[in-house]
Amino acid sequence: MNWIDLTFGLQALVTLVVIMDPPGATPLFLSLVSSRPIKEQRKLAWQAAMTSFIVITAFALFGQWILDYLKISLPALKGAGGLLLLLVALELLKGNANKDEATRTGNVALVPLGTPLLAGPGAIVAIMLFVQEAGRDGNSGAKSLALALAVILVHIIIGLTLMFSTKIVSVIKESGVELLARIAGLLLAAIAVEMLVSAVKEFFPGV
Repeated sequence: MNWIDLTFGLQALVTLVVIMDPPGATPLFLSLVSSRPIKEQRKLAWQAAMTSFIVITAFALFGQWILDYLKISLPALKGAGGLLLLLVALELLKGNANKDEATRTGNVALVPLGTPLLAGPGAIVAIMLFVQEAGRDGNSGAKSLALALAVILVHIIIGLTLMFSTKIVSVIKESGVELLARIAGLLLAAIAVEMLVSAVKEFFPGV
């Protein structure tokens, strides 16, 4: 593995960290897991990272084939992710009752944290483009290895970021968590709207 391959891996790492934005996911994570024991919170942090890793790896290996087989366009994928995030954002903005219901009915580490917040359309498109770029090079094996290491490292960063963020809950107390949930809901709604607008623009380039 030469410097070109390492540079490619570093570029992939930085791109994925920026797109997946682990610090940006912490408000939603904390608002959804604050009522659970600290041990379970940390377990959910790593479950979210593992879910994202599995989704990203699956799309890196089979993404183009999956989309082609199901006849799904990338704008459609982006729009669906935006709608799902918007539903979660509305639940957070409604208040405690809805939030508690959301945390009871499923594993929040899988949805919405693992996907589509972390392993969302942006990260999926990015990893598919990096895989294509690695395949174009004559030294694709070394670039593929660098890309794999970048994917593993970004998810270790995600897991550590979410795990250490659980200490914030003991400091900000219940009222702080309530405020955090509202802020997370507002930010998540903005992200969802951006994804929907971007999907519409891609569907209708003239808009």
